Amino acid sequence: MTPPGQAGAPAGAAPVLLEARQLTKHYHVHGTRRSRRGSRLAVHAVEQVSLALPADGITAVVGESGSGKSTLARMLARLVTPTSGQILLDGREVPASAKGRREYTRDVQMVLQDPFSSLNPVHDVRYHLTRPLIVHGTAPHGVLDEAIADLLARVALTPPAGFIDKYPHELSGGQRQRVAIARALAARPRVLLADEPVSMLDVSIRLGVLNLLADLRSQNHLAILYITHDFGVVAEIADRVAVMQQGKLVEQGPARDVLQHPQHAYTRALVAAVPSLTPRRVLGRVRPSTTPLLSVSGLDKAYHGRGGGLSLGRQRVRAVAGVSLEISRGSSLALVGESGSGKTTLARCIVGLERADRGAIVLEGKNIAGLSRAKLRPYRKALQMIFQDPFASLNPRWRVGDIIAQGPIVNGTPRKTAAAEARELLRLVGLDPRAADRYPHEFSGGQRQRIGIARALAVRPRLIIADEPVSALDVSVQKQVLDLLEELRSTFDLSMLFITHDLRVAAHVCEEIAVMKDGAIVERGATSEIFANPRHAYTKALLGSVPGRDWHLNRSIAP
Repeated sequence: MTPPGQAGAPAGAAPVLLEARQLTKHYHVHGTRRSRRGSRLAVHAVEQVSLALPADGITAVVGESGSGKSTLARMLARLVTPTSGQILLDGREVPASAKGRREYTRDVQMVLQDPFSSLNPVHDVRYHLTRPLIVHGTAPHGVLDEAIADLLARVALTPPAGFIDKYPHELSGGQRQRVAIARALAARPRVLLADEPVSMLDVSIRLGVLNLLADLRSQNHLAILYITHDFGVVAEIADRVAVMQQGKLVEQGPARDVLQHPQHAYTRALVAAVPSLTPRRVLGRVRPSTTPLLSVSGLDKAYHGRGGGLSLGRQRVRAVAGVSLEISRGSSLALVGESGSGKTTLARCIVGLERADRGAIVLEGKNIAGLSRAKLRPYRKALQMIFQDPFASLNPRWRVGDIIAQGPIVNGTPRKTAAAEARELLRLVGLDPRAADRYPHEFSGGQRQRIGIARALAVRPRLIIADEPVSALDVSVQKQVLDLLEELRSTFDLSMLFITHDLRVAAHVCEEIAVMKDGAIVERGATSEIFANPRHAYTKALLGSVPGRDWHLNRSIAP
């Protein structure tokens, strides 16, 4: 393997299109301690990183949040100015002139991780794709619509007519990301910097986009820098891997070598934390009972949205279509499906954040469907939800201790007692009890998710609905949270409905799986049975679309 910090372009390899030489970036932020710059602390985001991106090659940069990989990509995209070091395109430094920057921007495009913040909410998809086509001159005015339709089809947004006039808020997170990828492709770049571009996509669409990137690489001799924390993605498409820890490159080399024989302890830890595709033995604590803890029957929920094109009519979208399911006391059920399958809508109906059009939601023998907020309040102690985005679900103006204590206080617990219980819950989820006095923005993503779990546990629920609780977390933090949830299930005798699009996570957590498509459950069974012998074509497609599937299976059977 190439020693850390060196570019390491193999002899006889394709010509290097983009190269970083000893790139360094230091930020200076306000801190509680004084440094040599007064009251500002130096944060070493990237430290002397050298990396070569050859034509017709995909280089994956892997690391946890805060490792510096996104800062590295932003420096290469000229969105962040390096503290020191060089960036070379075709062996030459980029001119400082406006023309030089414009040409560099055309040749080097970036796909950001968060599509919602990178798309203008007041413009539709047509505008977002038309502008780069015109600015970069990649499509004549007369064929713009055909070019836009082709871009949408290449990122699996079909039929294009159903998306071209939609605005960002009318698209799911995965659909918005695909629009962002299409916008980058509109410039016909030579180098593509992709910052976690598929982390928010469904497994089947994820594989399609990865295959698209691989095709673009070979067809256009594209150099791709792919930032990810998912080693399955690395195994699927990467030629070379660079591992970053605390701003430094600690290991790099051919993907096969790094995946199968990692040398650095940090790399080995990251590989070991990846969930396996082989279901682990989850010991359910199902107690015999004639009445399930939760029973949902014939649940329907539809929305009415704006029609496409010039249509002034309203289109009815059936998000949940006659769903029925049961969760026994002490059991865990994974609800698996792609974006738009109705998973989150079903969960929101169960907890009362959405009102179902018809059907029954029976919790401990009582039908709670359609109850008002006031009448639903006594049942909220038994049913709590952990949300996908921990930062958006925590009040930024409240201290963490107050956030956790709010539920018990509303339910009659004295404030002093609730505050003491909040500190104990922080300890149980692996945080310092003194963190109760801090605010949400002072924590990492994994820590905020632990706070969300503590808040859900504060009222001692019997059923937890976890909506994609680890999808935005690093692989090592993801494993910690999953292990924590399993431990807390035993400690608090919890049942759980775990919503995810990642079959690897479902295999790690739950003893049962229900597969959801187009608002309906198409298959349900024991996790081991679903993985070993899927019956429905959609389930088979999901299992076959897991990135790096062969690598996952080889890991599972390795001695």
